[in-house]
Amino acid sequence: MVNPREQARKAEGKTEEPAVGPVAEVREQTAEALAEVQEQAMEPLAEVLGRVEKAYTAYVEAEREVARAYKSSEQQVEKTYKEAEQRANNEYEQVIEQVLKVREAAEQQAEKAYKKAEQQAEEAFSRAKEQGRNVYDGSVRQALIARKEATEQAWTVRAEGIGRSWKIFSKEKG
Repeated sequence: MVNPREQARKAEGKTEEPAVGPVAEVREQTAEALAEVQEQAMEPLAEVLGRVEKAYTAYVEAEREVARAYKSSEQQVEKTYKEAEQRANNEYEQVIEQVLKVREAAEQQAEKAYKKAEQQAEEAFSRAKEQGRNVYDGSVRQALIARKEATEQAWTVRAEGIGRSWKIFSKEKG
């Protein structure tokens, strides 16, 4: 390829030629070639700039899309967290309700067992008290009977002893 600038210099450097017409013509052609080259150079540059602008616009849009995706993901995670938290709260409340019911039932059962044991203890106490009275009464009766028998026996022995003594006393006197 021929460099248009070199051609323009060469054309300007040949001032020895006597003909002004061809030099002007060459200058004009050179200027046209230079303008054409500049235009051709500008077209690819404009094309590249257009592509760069499009790429930058696509980049900015992609960046916005990423931001929207992050925002959407953040909202989804927050929604999922809130749902999980609500489920955990609901389960906690259900467990607390169940535990309270179990505790209440256990307290009622303990109360029934306590009352039953108390009633059984009172009944056992009454029976033991009655048995104690019966034993006491029986022992007192037996002691009274034994006392009466011992007293009667003592009176019998006494009477026999007095009777013998009187017999002995009467025989001695008489």
